[in-house]
Amino acid sequence: MSASLKGIGFMCLGVLCLAIGDAIAKWLGEVHSPLQIIFFRTLVSLPLIAVLARFGGGLTKLRTRRPGIHLLRGLIYTGTMFCFVLGLTLLPLAEATAIAFVAPLFVTLLSVPLLGERIEGPVLLASLVGFAGVLIVVRPGGEAFDPGALALIGAAVFYALMMITARRWGGSEHLWAMVFYMTLVPFVLTALALPWVWQTPHPWHWLAFAGSGLFGVGATAFITLAFRHAPAAIAAPFDYTAMLWAVLLGWWFWGEMPDLWVFLGSVLIIGSGLAIAYHERRTTLKRRPTS
Repeated sequence: MSASLKGIGFMCLGVLCLAIGDAIAKWLGEVHSPLQIIFFRTLVSLPLIAVLARFGGGLTKLRTRRPGIHLLRGLIYTGTMFCFVLGLTLLPLAEATAIAFVAPLFVTLLSVPLLGERIEGPVLLASLVGFAGVLIVVRPGGEAFDPGALALIGAAVFYALMMITARRWGGSEHLWAMVFYMTLVPFVLTALALPWVWQTPHPWHWLAFAGSGLFGVGATAFITLAFRHAPAAIAAPFDYTAMLWAVLLGWWFWGEMPDLWVFLGSVLIIGSGLAIAYHERRTTLKRRPTS
């Protein structure tokens, strides 16, 4: 099997783990606060990340000289998780996933003021098409509009900021240090808030909390392996297989079936993301020296 096919396979597995973790969080959100869900997810994830770091080069990889940057990224990640879990509890799974796909578009737009990058015409056009797709899914002002959509758009903005900070400082910090401290901050913050939101879990909920953390770490590990085996331009588009899993899981567990507008908006969002990825791929190849 070629390296690219392995990368695609790992990406699909990582996305499946994410989709299952999202479905678990949505189910738990029917009873528990997003803060309690985040606490248990990070509680399970932290030791697993440490174990992966241990076998991926040793715990020395967790050393850092930039605690302030990790604190900032942890706060942003806390906002991402809170808004996303809140949105999951308020919207159908497929609709929530479709809105979350707008995050890469925010990365593109925010990279201009925050990283000094320049957006070329085709990328700007694709971004506008993507936002049109979000408006079709969300339908602000219409009867189908749900405030949960605002939470998910907020999660997408936070996620974009998290990716931009990774792009800005990721080269000077090891991957596992970035992941570990990013997870540590929401764990501490939600632990402090836990006495005010605590709901005693049902026995099945304990298993679900553990599963949420396991699938979250599994997603991180598989997606990391995907980008090690395949170029980003090949692996990244398979992130959109999340929509397939979201539709299937939403239908299977909650009887949710997206309407035509959600599918139409999703096509525009996914199409714009693929167009941007394709353009960036061509631009990179043109800039690559031929000798």
